[in-house]
Amino acid sequence: MESVPRLSQRVLSVPFTPKYLKSCKKPRPLTSYLMQIHDCQKPVFIQWNLQGRPSLCTDLVSVKNYSSTTARAGWFLGMGEKKKQVLPDIVKAGDPVLHEPTQDVPLGEIGSERIQKIIDEMVKVMRNAPGVGLAAPQIGIPLKIIVLEDTNEYISYAPKDETKAQDRRPFDLLVIINPKLKKKGNKTALFFEGCLSVDGFRAVVERHLEVEVGGFDRNGKAIKVDASGWQARILQHEYDHLDGTLYVDKMVPRTFRTVENLDLPLAAGCPKLGVR
Repeated sequence: MESVPRLSQRVLSVPFTPKYLKSCKKPRPLTSYLMQIHDCQKPVFIQWNLQGRPSLCTDLVSVKNYSSTTARAGWFLGMGEKKKQVLPDIVKAGDPVLHEPTQDVPLGEIGSERIQKIIDEMVKVMRNAPGVGLAAPQIGIPLKIIVLEDTNEYISYAPKDETKAQDRRPFDLLVIINPKLKKKGNKTALFFEGCLSVDGFRAVVERHLEVEVGGFDRNGKAIKVDASGWQARILQHEYDHLDGTLYVDKMVPRTFRTVENLDLPLAAGCPKLGVR
C-alpha cells in the first residue's frame, strides 16, 4: 500500500554526447575511457557494443545516490564501493501473480533462510518505495506473507485533519505469515487508497474500521493483531493481495483518478468520505 503522498523519482537515460570525447581523435585504450569517466561532471557507466568496444551513457539520476563516479564504474576498476544489494522490482497490475490466490508457508519453513530472505527483501522494498505495506505477491512470490509499518514521518506528509479523520497513528513493523483476517463490528469508512502495484492512481474503497488478524511472526510464533482505523485498512488491503485482489477490484465506481487529481471533487452520486 502506498504512502500518501508517495515520494518518487524519475530516472532518464540519454546518449553520451560527443562533447565529452572532443579530444578523442582516434580510438583510445580502455584506460583512457575510464579516465574520461572520472573527469565527467555526471555519473556515467560503461556499456559494451556488439563489436566488443566500450560505449558510454550518462544517467540523469541525482548524484547523491552515488558517492563518486567510480561508484558506478568501480565494479570494473576494482576500486569502487561495495556492490549495493539489488532489490526485487515491485510487480505491476496485470501480472498473473497479483490476480491469483497465494499459498500458505509451511510452518516448518518459516525459519528457513529462504523465507527469512523473502521477508528481509519485502521490508526493504516497502521502505524504499516508500509504502506502508507490502504483500509477497508484489515482489512476484505467491506466498501468504505481509509486512506493514507506518511512521510519524510518513504521517507528517499528510494534512493533520486528514490523518485525524482516518484515525491514522504510527505503529512498528509487523511481519505476518499465513494471516487470517476477521472483520469486527459493522462500522465502515470510505477513503482513498493507493497501491505500489497500481502506481500513480487512487480510488475510494470502503473498509471495516476494526479487524482482528491472526498468524505467525517471522520466528514462527503465533500472534494476534487487533487493529482499528488506518492500520485496519492497511491490513485489509494487504490481505486482499493474498487472495489475488487489488483495491481497484473493490473501489467505489467513478472515484478512480490520478494522484494529480486527488483533490478534485468526487463525481455526483459518489458517497462522502469518512466513517459510515
